[in-house]
Amino acid sequence: MLATGSVRSVGSMKTNASQARTVPLVDGSITVQHHAGDGPTSLFLHYWGGSAATWQPVQDRLVGRSMVAWDQRGWGAQAGLVGPYGLEALADDVETVVSRLALRDVVVVGHSQGGKVAQILGRRRPVWLQGLVLVAPAPPRPPEWLTAEYRDQLAHAYDTPETIAQALETVLTASPLPSPLREQVIRDSASTHPSARREWPLRGIAADLGPGPIDLPTALVVGERDRVEPPDTLEELLLPTLPEATRLTVVLGAGHLLPLEAPASVAEAVDSVLAGLGFPTADDQFDRRSSAAGGNMPRR
Repeated sequence: MLATGSVRSVGSMKTNASQARTVPLVDGSITVQHHAGDGPTSLFLHYWGGSAATWQPVQDRLVGRSMVAWDQRGWGAQAGLVGPYGLEALADDVETVVSRLALRDVVVVGHSQGGKVAQILGRRRPVWLQGLVLVAPAPPRPPEWLTAEYRDQLAHAYDTPETIAQALETVLTASPLPSPLREQVIRDSASTHPSARREWPLRGIAADLGPGPIDLPTALVVGERDRVEPPDTLEELLLPTLPEATRLTVVLGAGHLLPLEAPASVAEAVDSVLAGLGFPTADDQFDRRSSAAGGNMPRR
């Protein structure tokens, strides 16, 4: 188990321009934010209650990378998309997006619920999937403390802006978020289809994916103070199903919302998987672009 600092200071930062693309599905369509760039495409799957915007602080630290993100079925821009909203349906949506956009090499980056969807894809092992980054993911089988009573309480966490704020401050984060991010989380968690809001706590979080191992380059990162997916739970239930070379990185002082609390640590995890696949890190790419520009580009 490795420990890392929770925040790395970032000064002047550039962002990838994104293009909104509509991907047709059998039962509707998904609006996808596509950042054109180099190397394999990092495909981001948000947590239960999140949105594509959850990943923006991470993407801002991966300038020059090819990246894709969208609001999951039943959430945000896709709140009107009909169900089912289960994990397998979300994984099917990923495969459809990859096919429709003709993406060839993809690293799936999944947070919490999105991390469990990523594990399903890792077990399916489609030809385009090159690696996984699991960010405070739900484990493949539920821990003993995940009782029916707990799940019923969880199903009401996003009932109102007030309950969302309470969950954010007492469960999801280890320290207060800046006001704009706090408002974003409350807005995202309220923008959902009622059935999608209930699907994860009542069924998805307790789903048992079975014993099948994942044989893909994988990074696993979790917050030291995560109350939702504690490090010891992931060490016990998830780490044994991952490749032997996978290390559990614990971000000191961080809670469950790592993409917002510690985006630099998440970006480093993405870079580590891409580097393991033979592609330069975002910092290496910056150094080459800076040299080509005479060393005058602002350092991140």
